[in-house]
Amino acid sequence: MARAPAKKTSTASGMLPWLALALLLLIADQFTKVLILGAYQLGDATRVTEFFNIVRVHNSGAAFSFLAGASGWQRWFFTAVGVGAVGFIIYLLRAHPGQRLFSFALACILGGAIGNVIDRLLHGYVVDFLDFHWAGYHFPAFNVADAAISVGAACLILDELLRVRRGR
Repeated sequence: MARAPAKKTSTASGMLPWLALALLLLIADQFTKVLILGAYQLGDATRVTEFFNIVRVHNSGAAFSFLAGASGWQRWFFTAVGVGAVGFIIYLLRAHPGQRLFSFALACILGGAIGNVIDRLLHGYVVDFLDFHWAGYHFPAFNVADAAISVGAACLILDELLRVRRGR
C-alpha cells in the first residue's frame, strides 16, 4: 500500500514561530527601554549588585560605541544597515524555516536589529542600560536587543560548527 506523501509545511507557517520569537524579543526590548527612559535621566545609575548596575546611556554609534563621535551621518548609516539586515534575515528565514538552531539564531538577531533600528529612528541613538563591571572595568552598557543579537550570533557560530562536524 502506497503511503500518502507527507504534508509540506508552507514557508509562511514555518516562519511563524521564528517571527513570533523575534516579535517577543522586540517587545521585551522596547518595553525595557520605555521603563528606563521614564525612570532615569541620562547618566543616572542604580547599583544592583557588586558587578551590575542599571544605567541610562545613549549610544549614537554601533557596538562598543563604534563611530559614536561621528557628525550624525552614522545614525542613518546604521539604520540602513539594520533595515538591510532585517530584509536579508527574513529572506534566510523563508529559505530555511526547518533548520531550528539556524532559524532561532536569525530570529534573535532579527528582533534585536529591529529594536535598535526603532531607537535610531525615534531618538537618534540606542538606549542602553545594562552595565556589568568587575574590578573597576565596565563592559560597554547594552540592552535587550544587543543581548538578543549576541545570543543569535553565538548560535550562528554553534550552528556552523555543528554543520561542519556533521560533514555537510
